[in-house]
Amino acid sequence: MVIKPKYKGFICLTAHPLGCYLNMEELVKRAIDAKPDAVTAPKNVLVIGAGAGYGLAARIVSAFACKANTASVILEKPSKGNRTASSGFYNDNAVKQLANEYNVKDISINADAFSDEAKALLIQEWRSSYGDEKIDLLVYSVAAPKRTDPKSGEVYSSVIKPIGKPYHNKTLDFHTGQISEISVDVAEEQEIEQTVKVMGGEDWQLWIEALLSEGLLAEGIKTVAFSYIGPELTHAIYKDGTIGRAKDDLLQKSYIISDLLTPLKGEALISVNKAIVTQSSAAIPVVTLYVSLLYKVMKEKGTHEDKLDQMLRLFFNNLYAVDSKKWDDHLVRLDDLEMAPEVQGLVAELWEKANSENIEQISDVKGYREEFFSLFGFGRDDVDYEADVIEY
Repeated sequence: MVIKPKYKGFICLTAHPLGCYLNMEELVKRAIDAKPDAVTAPKNVLVIGAGAGYGLAARIVSAFACKANTASVILEKPSKGNRTASSGFYNDNAVKQLANEYNVKDISINADAFSDEAKALLIQEWRSSYGDEKIDLLVYSVAAPKRTDPKSGEVYSSVIKPIGKPYHNKTLDFHTGQISEISVDVAEEQEIEQTVKVMGGEDWQLWIEALLSEGLLAEGIKTVAFSYIGPELTHAIYKDGTIGRAKDDLLQKSYIISDLLTPLKGEALISVNKAIVTQSSAAIPVVTLYVSLLYKVMKEKGTHEDKLDQMLRLFFNNLYAVDSKKWDDHLVRLDDLEMAPEVQGLVAELWEKANSENIEQISDVKGYREEFFSLFGFGRDDVDYEADVIEY
């Protein structure tokens, strides 16, 4: 089958296995070539949500830069009939293949991270693969539209909505370059509660409790979950909206988890990361326009970082640094370059000017578009996209 990109809005419906493999190979080589300035590095790492984005990058840094025993939980779809697998499925296969080639230990299970079954399966696989080794770093990076409560069986759905008053602003269709006005209605209380149930920290805590009960966490354990704050112009739809409420819960759970880890002298942290192109972020109104402008400014300033740059900085400039940067209120601020006043000032100026006629010139929408399709293995110069793909 010849595999071409097919998309519907912010969702890409196809993925290219060779393109995904080559993407992973590049990330792996960069991780191997990194020169960490660290006192120590984690030896046994579990990444919950490692099929794409920051979770995937954390997995690669753990396995290939730190040479740690690495286990991951993903939820990805294999190919079926004429439908390709998800990009995360191809990414996972590629990382496991590369781990074998480079003689590092990386395993994964494909299961719903929210379920009790996934936790039991991971524990079984960990012991089978790594014996008595205990986890000294747990990365939690799950973003999902729905969650089934493992105790009640109730299904919760997350929404991206403002709280208190409707949101009006402009947004960008990165496929066409058209800027239009968007209005988003206020979230109802039940929608807020359900979004917190899906995107908050409850499942993170359940993972910690499950692993504690099995004695699988090492003394000095660190656990980190990912969050985002962003600029004031996105606060109404993100930081002060339903997603932001879920991130507040994530922070609150970090206090509870740190208390749970006190006997092990462990700690729970929130890494506030930089805005990057992901399928999840593409679903948030105004974020596409903001990121396109941000990329333009940061690339010109030479301060742009991708997901691997961010995770290398998290591991080797923060969690395991020789001179570790101090964090406040459980937060590691990896968004410092993004939130620099001069960067945000320039982005704000471009935001006011941006329209459908000038967007290609004043932003990096072209780079955004290319990076979006790259997530699914498309747009590489070293792949013949007219060639028949036999195994997909």
